Amino acid sequence: MADSAAVAKVRELARPLCEDLGLFLWDVKLEKEGANRYLRVYIDCDGGVGIDDCEALHRPLDKLLDEYDPVPGSYVFEVCSPGLGRKLERPEHFEVCMGDPVKIGFYTDRGGSKELFGILDGYDGSSVTVDANGHKESFALSECRFVRLDDDRDLFSDPGINI
Repeated sequence: MADSAAVAKVRELARPLCEDLGLFLWDVKLEKEGANRYLRVYIDCDGGVGIDDCEALHRPLDKLLDEYDPVPGSYVFEVCSPGLGRKLERPEHFEVCMGDPVKIGFYTDRGGSKELFGILDGYDGSSVTVDANGHKESFALSECRFVRLDDDRDLFSDPGINI
């Protein structure tokens, strides 16, 4: 089974489990790092993901992976959070992040910068719209190196924290 077919099968197996647990299946990736391959299932939920959420999905999904064997060869299986500043890549990522702050990186300079910060305001499959300081701008996804959540910018802006 090719990697893309394996990932699709794992996504198919994981989605109903996630729904039953009140989790959102963010992504499934099969990645090679050094000599090892990693099957990573990224999950999210309102209020953020904790270790208990990861464990709650890991156990039943691991059994299904053993049963259906969708990934040929050996791999390390992980269930984890997509983390802060996660990339928006799939249509459902854009849908669930509508109204959230994003950072867009461009391939070419746009008015003195290759980055734009704004609020995600629209997505149609080929373009993204952001509200940047009250001004709505749309960009073809082909112009964008990345679109990421900008949810970590103010982590250390609390005046009570001394760094």
